[in-house]
Amino acid sequence: MTDGSRRGHGRPGTHRTGPGADPGAAPDAGDGAGRGGRRTRYVVRGNRPARGARATARVRAAGAAAWGDGVPVTVNSGLRTASAYAWRLLVLGAAAYACFKILGRLQLVAVALFLALVVTSVLRPAANLLSRWLPRGPATALSLVGSVVLFLGLLSLIGSLVAGESDRLGQEFAGGVGRIERWLEGSPFHLDHKALANLQSRVTRYLSEHRSALLSSALSGAGRLLEVLTGAVLALFCSLFFIHSGERFWHWFQALLPERVRDPWDRAGRAAWRTFAGYTRGIIIVAATNAVVVGVALYLLGVPLALPLMLLEFFAAFVPLVGSPVALAVATVVALASRGPVIAVVVLAMIVVVGQLEGHVLHPLVLSWAVRLHPVVVALSVIGGGVLAGVIGAVVAVPMVSVAWSVFGALRAPPVLTAEARTATERHV
Repeated sequence: MTDGSRRGHGRPGTHRTGPGADPGAAPDAGDGAGRGGRRTRYVVRGNRPARGARATARVRAAGAAAWGDGVPVTVNSGLRTASAYAWRLLVLGAAAYACFKILGRLQLVAVALFLALVVTSVLRPAANLLSRWLPRGPATALSLVGSVVLFLGLLSLIGSLVAGESDRLGQEFAGGVGRIERWLEGSPFHLDHKALANLQSRVTRYLSEHRSALLSSALSGAGRLLEVLTGAVLALFCSLFFIHSGERFWHWFQALLPERVRDPWDRAGRAAWRTFAGYTRGIIIVAATNAVVVGVALYLLGVPLALPLMLLEFFAAFVPLVGSPVALAVATVVALASRGPVIAVVVLAMIVVVGQLEGHVLHPLVLSWAVRLHPVVVALSVIGGGVLAGVIGAVVAVPMVSVAWSVFGALRAPPVLTAEARTATERHV
């Protein structure tokens, strides 16, 4: 190859003439030697317009100047992280809101399933114990039927006690109302007797004027009672199968999942059930202890209806921070009407005693192996659940938050490998 051919073929941008020149090429000014100290560079024409390197750089610089005055615009890493978390939290919030709306539409079914899980967590150890001597089916039926009979017997006992003491309680309450009126007329309130009589007449007039509304409320309450009975039957039906073959249900559900997600779902599900069962059993122990303390104290103080008030304290203790004070407030009103203001003040002081016993002794001892939440989180959960779903929401809020926190911890923690899985992993490596 000659020197001229090397100059024509080896250096791009060199002006080529003769038969080897490209007829579809156009000259473009570039740096280097040529006519007037500049070299002519050829760019092949195509569908895109030809543009030199300097022209491209000038266009890019103009665009950068238009957007950021020539300075590249960068986003802070903290802002990027916050925005990434923000849209994920928005998605989770939308999913939670949709779940709440669906559960609100299916409130009866959701409450029945929750009660079935509560019954299962309480009676499953008893069924496992009876399974040592009986088959699984009879052991499950015996534990469930025995618990229902015991609960109904307790309710019938309380009803018979209230019915047997109704006459005496009516006389005591009438005398108690008179004592309350005399106490309000004396020091430190000095209320006028005419004002109290006027208040009583207003209450009587209100009841007579709104009798139809109260009657409709009673009828709606009867309809609500029918719904409660339906939910109770559904809960017992579901709990029967959960106690008998709950593990089989869980394995069936896992078989529906892809194999790669079965292990995380298994860890999360078992952590959720462990927390829920521990919380349920613990709160039942706490509620029973509170009820026994309150019942013994009311009996020693001579307050009537000690057993029904004890049962009210037991069920109210399932709402943390709020239930026990409300139940003791009802007991205070009963004590004020039947035994006078001194006994009522003593019963009122029990709110502080029971609260301290529950918060500093029972919860650390009984619920320490379950998920313990900060009192602020408990209060916010109870209030939020009450706003969203009333009394039912206040009852289920704390166990649901505990379950969610335990699931988050189980998914965040690294999986614990068994001996066989560890050996297989080492062989694979």
